Amino acid sequence: MLKNLNLKQKISILAIIIMLCIIAGVIIFNLQSREETVVNLNELLPQEENTQENVENVVEESENKIVVHIAGEVKKPGIITLNEGARIADAISLAGGTTKQANLDEINLAYKLEDGQKIYIPNIKEKNTVNTYVTSQNGQSSISSANNIENKKININKASKDQLETLPGVGSAIASRIIEYRNENGNFKNIEDLKNVKGIGEAKYDGLKDLITVK
Repeated sequence: MLKNLNLKQKISILAIIIMLCIIAGVIIFNLQSREETVVNLNELLPQEENTQENVENVVEESENKIVVHIAGEVKKPGIITLNEGARIADAISLAGGTTKQANLDEINLAYKLEDGQKIYIPNIKEKNTVNTYVTSQNGQSSISSANNIENKKININKASKDQLETLPGVGSAIASRIIEYRNENGNFKNIEDLKNVKGIGEAKYDGLKDLITVK
């Protein structure tokens, strides 16, 4: 067919073919560029999400936290982490709430907690027999009873192991020895007998004598 065309017609057809190839090339190039742009955007999106997550983590980590030990009549006793400024009520909630035997009448639920403290939630049978203490990290105790009566003391003849551990300087080992001594020798006749327990010397006794009773 091309043989029947003159030179001018052949040149025109060739020019059209070249133009069509150029147009097709431009279209293909644009399509590829758009696909690469979409891919790049998709690659950037997770980075933006990660950045947002990192910001949230930094904010969360910047909040001051405290760690306390809660024992006694709560469903999940143990070590818990709270925001700074938390109250005893917050600690109880994080520990799964109280058991049916808990005596909250003896607890100041609004007591503001500090890092390293131990909270003891008493049993209803312990009402008017022992005081409830919040023990600090350095071993000092502060009264947290609802009516804040300072003359209530830990009865070393009736106190449980957890209650004894609320006393300053009395850890798990010494609390167990107190109970063991009580079981082997009967009730303490006076508070001075506490010095017969291994691990309780004159200095430790001096720090306990105003917080304990045998009555």
